[in-house]
Amino acid sequence: MKEYCIGVDVGGTTVKMGLFNRKGDLLDKWEILTRTENGGEAILPDIAASVKEKLVERGLTAQEVCGIGIGVPGPMNAQGVVPHTANLGWGYKEVTRELTELTGIPAKGGNDANVAALGEMWKGGAEGHRNVILLTLGTGVGGGIIIDGKVVVGAHGAGGEVGHAHVDENISGHCGCGNKGCLEQVASATGLVKLAREELEASREESLLRREPVTAKAVFDAVKAGDALAMRVAERFGKYLGKTIAVFTAVLDPEVVVIGGGVSKAGPVLLEYIRKYYLQHCYKSTREVAFVLATLGNDAGIYGSARLVLD
Repeated sequence: MKEYCIGVDVGGTTVKMGLFNRKGDLLDKWEILTRTENGGEAILPDIAASVKEKLVERGLTAQEVCGIGIGVPGPMNAQGVVPHTANLGWGYKEVTRELTELTGIPAKGGNDANVAALGEMWKGGAEGHRNVILLTLGTGVGGGIIIDGKVVVGAHGAGGEVGHAHVDENISGHCGCGNKGCLEQVASATGLVKLAREELEASREESLLRREPVTAKAVFDAVKAGDALAMRVAERFGKYLGKTIAVFTAVLDPEVVVIGGGVSKAGPVLLEYIRKYYLQHCYKSTREVAFVLATLGNDAGIYGSARLVLD
């Protein structure tokens, strides 16, 4: 039996890679720079070269590896085709076919947030569950949906794009996707800062947030210190998330909702604000859905990508 698999998480700055055994033990991890110039033409060849070097270093052959999983920041359909990516320079690209040809190892792929959800289900905050919704609250809002242990990809590779659910027509400005009123505009780290600045401008109330640059971390640090203005910001933030998650759980009926990304470093207090509004708006049969924090951090993508090839 082929005992090993490789997970690849392609980011706009670096490509993270991990060597795993079938049990999910991370045996080695490393990263290389993401060379996005010239339409990202070097990205897949660089990955292939790095994988080959690692196998030589570990004394392994391609025949001992069951597959390479790859997660990318953009939609990818079930055939491993990416129509476009904003951060890598790719247009239409047959990612898994090219990676298979470059390495001689079968490849499977998916959207980075979807594979992160798969990683959290396999060895992270949702371990032991097979029906999972993941939200990553970072610069944007990513999402991944797992039903009966399988990633929901969708017809166009856009399954799980919860950050682009429409939540409020009165939100100023446009989302990066071009629409207006997306969850990402108010529930990302950037969105949280936006909400905080609106509260600060609306009153002269004293707040810890007036004493330092406003960041997502600063907001929740102030919440933990009992800052009234910061707590109002957290209420708005939690309301947007709680109400939106209630819609998704009514449709998908998961066992667990995992919250990851940089904002999740706020800890359990973040879940308290989200769950408060979730319980006010959820369908009664989904009231017992568990809310947990992601535990794999930046490794979720390589875990999930590796898990892709074990199916």
